[in-house]
Amino acid sequence: MEDEEQLIIKCRSGNNSARRDLYIKYSKRLLSVCYRYAGDIDLAHDLLHDGFIKIYMMIKSFEWRGEGSLELWMRRVVANICLDYLNAQKKRNEFVLDETQVQEDILDEATLDDEDKAQQLSQEQLLSFIAELPNGYRMVFNLFVFEKKTHREIAELLGINVSSSTSQLSRAKNMLAKRINDFIKENEERERSNNKSVCFSPRKK
Repeated sequence: MEDEEQLIIKCRSGNNSARRDLYIKYSKRLLSVCYRYAGDIDLAHDLLHDGFIKIYMMIKSFEWRGEGSLELWMRRVVANICLDYLNAQKKRNEFVLDETQVQEDILDEATLDDEDKAQQLSQEQLLSFIAELPNGYRMVFNLFVFEKKTHREIAELLGINVSSSTSQLSRAKNMLAKRINDFIKENEERERSNNKSVCFSPRKK
């Protein structure tokens, strides 16, 4: 696989092999961006498809600023595709997450009963909890936590007032914390129940 700068140069010239390499290298990460917006894997694949079409069209105008700048730009392109779709559908879904910070950022925002056990939850499990949030809460949470937007910026993006953004963020954090805490407790109860079953199982003669 070629380095980022060479890949860009070849994609600009319409090289199909380079475009295929670009897709192979980044599609999985960009699909996760789409999923976190949409909360539905089939819709995420559709948005990813539209996103790559736009990336291929716009890459001639992209200004390379060092390793990593291409992925950041593509994330923004895909994010805008997702947001445009959701706005057209009158939805308020989740925004982009940085994969390398997912667990840390989510857990930092939630008030947890057992932080050590929460740290053991998988990234996929945590993301599924975010997907369960009501649409408006999910959008505000991800814009604030992962995109580092201010409440004023969120209000402008979503067409709501600042106080609404603040209250929705607070409710999202509370709902997420409750979901994580309940999940941990359910697992603990299940483990205790399984242990009791093992302890009281009749011995073979």
